[in-house]
Amino acid sequence: MIHSDVVIDPCAHVSPEADVAPNVRIGPGAVVEKGARVGEGTTIMANAVITRHAVIGARCTIHYGAVIGGDPQDLAFKDVPTRVILGDEVTVREFATIHRATVPGAATVVGKGCYLMVNAHVAHDCVLGERVIVCNSALVAGHCSIGDRAFLSGNTVVHQFSRVGPLVMLSGISGIGRDIGPYLIVANRSAVCGVNVVGLRRAGFDAAQRRRVQDAYRELFAARTLTEGVAALRANGAASHPEVAAIADFFTAESKRGFSRPRRGAALDASGDL
Repeated sequence: MIHSDVVIDPCAHVSPEADVAPNVRIGPGAVVEKGARVGEGTTIMANAVITRHAVIGARCTIHYGAVIGGDPQDLAFKDVPTRVILGDEVTVREFATIHRATVPGAATVVGKGCYLMVNAHVAHDCVLGERVIVCNSALVAGHCSIGDRAFLSGNTVVHQFSRVGPLVMLSGISGIGRDIGPYLIVANRSAVCGVNVVGLRRAGFDAAQRRRVQDAYRELFAARTLTEGVAALRANGAASHPEVAAIADFFTAESKRGFSRPRRGAALDASGDL
């Protein structure tokens, strides 16, 4: 169903069997396939493609040439019913791509308020939390999990099955092949180099919370093993604070790739003043 007040350019190709909510604008050359769902107040710009596998939230902006819901780049993939789901207020900039999931009935999910910049790629079966920023030409491989408000700088690469915690910052031209705990900064190749203090401050963490995060990581990474480090955080009561509990829980959860730590002998610095 296409709502009566939808504005569709005459050169767009919109299936009458798409589900298009009120106050949507669709530009020239854009394609909205049968079965696609587009939320209220969304703008789809020229030459963007919304496949039949896509569910777009309200007040999203899909820029020129972006493709939402394309088939996964997986040689083992069979054509099974899967989805891409975008939350509300997501921005997808020029030529970015988000691929649908591979597991029957599953979805690649991009959370509310995410911002994907030019040429960004989110592969099949990924889950992005809220307000994640994926900068120009950053690549997220299949089955990855990206926490709320993480920041993936330009030309970064995330290996398949990796987990990135909330408020993590990946420095430009870096690559990760292991899980990155909450609130950390990563550079080069999975090299943890500090706590994202600037990001924490912007997210509303006060000075005491920021200090607890930094102290928790120093204790965690000083331990002989991460298991012992998490146990120490729980034993001394630090994990009773939500920001430290998030760290302990992340390093307790199952990991397919293992965890990133600072290089041997490297100090764990804070980025900016506490």
